[in-house]
Amino acid sequence: MRIPRIYHPEPLSSHSEVALCEDAANHVGRVLRMSQGQALQLFDGSNQVFDAEITQADKKSVRVRVGEGRLEDRESPLNLHLGQVISRGDKMEFTIQKSIELGANTITPLFSERCGVSLSGERLAKKLQQWQKIAIAACEQCGRNRVPQVRPAMALETWCAEQDDSLKLNLHPRASHSINTLPLPVNHVRLLIGPEGGLSADEIAMTSGHGFTDILLGPRVLRTETTALTAITALQVRFGDLG
Repeated sequence: MRIPRIYHPEPLSSHSEVALCEDAANHVGRVLRMSQGQALQLFDGSNQVFDAEITQADKKSVRVRVGEGRLEDRESPLNLHLGQVISRGDKMEFTIQKSIELGANTITPLFSERCGVSLSGERLAKKLQQWQKIAIAACEQCGRNRVPQVRPAMALETWCAEQDDSLKLNLHPRASHSINTLPLPVNHVRLLIGPEGGLSADEIAMTSGHGFTDILLGPRVLRTETTALTAITALQVRFGDLG
């Protein structure tokens, strides 16, 4: 049986005993139905992993004894920041989960003219919490020991105007450049994925004004969630650690 990997939100130290947080305890105690003496692997976002053993487990709490920590770096050499216009239903959750499996370091949910999703206030705050939990679960599953940040949602233009030195890319079906024609090397990429209806002409012009390069994935029109994953995979093959 595979040893479950569990994220612990506080820094861990070797040869200590800790109580798992509420979400982790619920997963270990109620979902996995694990008990005293069984093994876990913990990580705290520091790029270390810690072997651990359950010392106490009931319906409300789980305590573990933490073993020696060791560095296990599974991060790509490509630092990728995904700006994803919020998609409908469970498509956004799917995009977050799979983008993190593929190596995205940061995800910013965006609002655009054709977003099609209306979120604000408490509903938006709950969504952000849910998306961050999905990010944690993706790391637990895929073996990453650093947890990417799902940033607070913002307007598309605000995100595009943020200053950094990344290569800025915008997927566009009529672009003249492809990922394979981008010059090497590239260490940081800011990737924009638009909504299901695409970006408006004004928005495309705005991204160009902020230094984004339009790139083409191929001859077929992809759904927004397919576009994000295809683009990240192609970028990881070109500049990262896939293939």
